[in-house]
Amino acid sequence: MRVLVTGHKGFIGTVMVPMLQKHGHSVLGIDSDLYRNSTYGKAPAPVDELIKDVRDIEACDLEGVDSIVSLAALSNDMLGDLNPKLTYEINYKASVRLAEMARSLGIKRYVFASSCSMYGAAGDTVLDENAEFNPVTAYAKSKVLVEKEVSLLADDDFSPTFMRNATAYGVSPRIRFDVVLNNLSAWAYTTGKVQMKSDGTPWRPIVHIEDISRAVIAALASPREKIHNEAFNVGRNEENYQISELAQIVKEAIPDSDISFAGEAGPDLRNYRVKFDKYMKTFPDFSLQWNAREGAKHIYDSYRTIGLHRDDYEGTKYKRIAQLQDLLASGKLDDTMRWAN
Repeated sequence: MRVLVTGHKGFIGTVMVPMLQKHGHSVLGIDSDLYRNSTYGKAPAPVDELIKDVRDIEACDLEGVDSIVSLAALSNDMLGDLNPKLTYEINYKASVRLAEMARSLGIKRYVFASSCSMYGAAGDTVLDENAEFNPVTAYAKSKVLVEKEVSLLADDDFSPTFMRNATAYGVSPRIRFDVVLNNLSAWAYTTGKVQMKSDGTPWRPIVHIEDISRAVIAALASPREKIHNEAFNVGRNEENYQISELAQIVKEAIPDSDISFAGEAGPDLRNYRVKFDKYMKTFPDFSLQWNAREGAKHIYDSYRTIGLHRDDYEGTKYKRIAQLQDLLASGKLDDTMRWAN
């Protein structure tokens, strides 16, 4: 199968592409490569690609494509809040436009990387795919809008599928340090402090980026009747944690570290627990494999191998909002977040 992956040079995409290829898929990547200066460790594996903003994809770019995996997004809550208009243009409008284009061209499958963050401020109730949405960030709101509009495009020839991923973590050639397990581990490794930026009480389901990729492979491999216009929470029931529990897991994984609270630590409106039974029942041959304890140890080993320093993840090299602000200030990006000519 010829699979187009948008955002193939990102945190998830650089892990997903090799996994798709190992499962026999031919991959075409489209990505504006905003974080080309942020490679962590080995460079992403080479793949057929177009360096192009997702907003600028044309019908001719989709020639020969059988299925689309839509990852491209401004995927950071602070970044989304920096310019909500761009978040809606890239995450929402461009994703819907791509689905419309795919449908008109006869591309049958469209797998959208959605998010459990759509459940938002939900409290202690364990939520399945029928739960109401209560998004609290521009990023999460954009996911709600895409699901709503793209689901209306579903017909006998076009099958969208919405993979509502739990909070991602893991090691990647385009690593993110703003996701909770990676972030807690980075602070613990470089400072000896497992620094929580909330009061530790919010619930958050987490999922490894390899398991997110495994779930996409499952959706592409499954019969149409199983995935047609369906949404799936992607994660494992036992991987719902309070932030304080994740901090304790990191403390146990990283020697000589202690739990602390950042100066601004307080309540976090993002608070949700999620049920993943539907995924497990639908895709029994594609069970998810990682847990937080194994993930924290793997992340720690990676930081030791790379020799991570606090200035790396707090500076412009890996801190996405800081890097984009620097690129904008230097004129390398224009005010639409495209590369300047």
